[in-house]
Amino acid sequence: MSGIEVTGPKIMFEIPILGGITITETVVWSWCIIGVVFLLCLVLTHKLEKVPVKKTQQIAEKLVITMDSLVESSMGKNHMGYVPYIMALFTMSLFGSLISLLGLRPVTADINTTMSWAILTFLLIQFNGIKNKGIKGYLKGFVEPIPLLLPINIISEFSTPLSMGFRHFGNIAAGTIITSLVYGALAGLSSMVFGGLQIPVFQAGLPAVLSLYFDLFTAGLQAFIFCMLTMVFIANNDS
Repeated sequence: MSGIEVTGPKIMFEIPILGGITITETVVWSWCIIGVVFLLCLVLTHKLEKVPVKKTQQIAEKLVITMDSLVESSMGKNHMGYVPYIMALFTMSLFGSLISLLGLRPVTADINTTMSWAILTFLLIQFNGIKNKGIKGYLKGFVEPIPLLLPINIISEFSTPLSMGFRHFGNIAAGTIITSLVYGALAGLSSMVFGGLQIPVFQAGLPAVLSLYFDLFTAGLQAFIFCMLTMVFIANNDS
């Protein structure tokens, strides 16, 4: 198990302004994902027609219809304006986790990524509450059903982004760590069994199964859960 090292995102380079701004691999891979998604959107929406014939347009319309349906069923028709945000959140979360299949460190394994999404969602929750209840009604909600619960209601409100951010980060980071430990253990086992043979025989097979679970299933599940919690919390702040 020696040689296994679990660290945070590596620093790729530093911008020599304001005392030095460090740019980690999380930032670099995030911008790469944004670029890929942008190009994908251009391909899927190129030369749109009223009657979709091309496969790319059919795929694009299917994705939009699916997301519209999900938001409508979860938040109601009066919240359809949140569709672009939920779609962007799901896409970034999914791709941000799936880049591990390319041997890159998932951006969702960085607490800064998931917590920034959670804070943005938290701000939208408060905005929606003020928009629908007014300032007076919004503040009144903190002392309901009795004023004695004011501290608990405040803690409950601010625990929302913390739980969302740490849940997403914890699941992806745990999968990354477990996979690294298994790879290291299997490499050690290969060395013990086959002696001087420098081929990690036992690393073939099992890691692929783990990758299928942690990289594919967990990535999709965590993206879906994060988006569902976002929709539920925002919609529930209507009344």
